[in-house]
Amino acid sequence: MEYRDLYDENRVPLFKTIKKGEKPEKGMYYVSVAIALENIDGTFLLQKRSIKKGGLWGTITGHPKSGETSLDGIITEIKEEMGLDVSKENIKLFKTIQTKDDFVDFYYSKCFIPKEKIKLQEEEVADYMFASKEKVLELIEKEEFHKKQAQMMQTCFYYIEKGML
Repeated sequence: MEYRDLYDENRVPLFKTIKKGEKPEKGMYYVSVAIALENIDGTFLLQKRSIKKGGLWGTITGHPKSGETSLDGIITEIKEEMGLDVSKENIKLFKTIQTKDDFVDFYYSKCFIPKEKIKLQEEEVADYMFASKEKVLELIEKEEFHKKQAQMMQTCFYYIEKGML
């Protein structure tokens, strides 16, 4: 059973945990992570979640395990869901939002992503693709892309366009 660390509204650790899948009490928050992985050719690595996980396209996402930092959590998720190793030095935190239950850390990395190294975590991920910005926006418009992650990708595109990533 996995556990998540809990934080107060200012993201100060409470030194309490909850089981994966449980909702925190009012005033308590856990951390979620997501990453926009851009290949060196300018396409983005997307994953299609398994049907039991909603069946939508999106980015690599997850939750740090108890004791993991947010950055360690996203590295773990990339490895577990896609079988890829991405160096901490190549990953940038570009935005954090707070929802009613969590702090969501949005990361970005531009690196070489070798297709032959991708190994999908079958119970979580049904498929993957490398998509252009235009394809990502098309999936968002057709509502085939996870809504929270759509916001992250649109913000990421803005930051890239402005030279901030």
